[in-house]
Amino acid sequence: MTDNTRPPSDGPSPDEGSVVLDAKGLRALAHPVRVQLVGLLRKYGPSTATRLAERLGVNSGTASYHLRQLGAAGFVEEDTERGNARERWWRSVHRTTWFNDPELAEREPEAALAYQQSVASIYALRTQQALNGLQTMPRVWRERFDLSDWVMRLTPEETTALYEELSGVIGRYRRDTPENAATAPAGAERVGVITHFLPELDAPCPAPAPAPEAEAP
Repeated sequence: MTDNTRPPSDGPSPDEGSVVLDAKGLRALAHPVRVQLVGLLRKYGPSTATRLAERLGVNSGTASYHLRQLGAAGFVEEDTERGNARERWWRSVHRTTWFNDPELAEREPEAALAYQQSVASIYALRTQQALNGLQTMPRVWRERFDLSDWVMRLTPEETTALYEELSGVIGRYRRDTPENAATAPAGAERVGVITHFLPELDAPCPAPAPAPEAEAP
């Protein structure tokens, strides 16, 4: 699942395959199972409640309920080309989700926090899943696996500029869409690039260096 949770700016903006969360959408996604269901449909394509439930480790009734709620909110829809009287298939309506309205977050603080916590937990799960499969991963990919962090001291404006520069770099590479997957060169695999901008406002500032003592004349 691709999610962009950042304040609006003059930088990258949603494309036609994206959904920008409003209050209704934010409340609909304020549940970890729903965030995961949308993510699975975007990542693997159309599926049934039973198959999705197996991936998530929940019962099919729970998956069906949350899929219906997502359908009512416009995030998923029934795939009538695949479904039949016995089996109902679902597909994602969008490729990415944007949550970039600070005023909405202030109006819906509990829903905003629940949604962002769900996204963060899914990112942590994806990292752990990659780690669990690292030893059986082909060496060429194992050597490209990376976990890094850089602690920086930036102004809010510099932080926005950094985000936009990183987005520009990522935007030059091939997105994982069904169309791009079908035409990608040999050896191309899905690679997850996850960014976190985590303000640490309680971090103490370093004490200024003492001024050098003047030498006696």
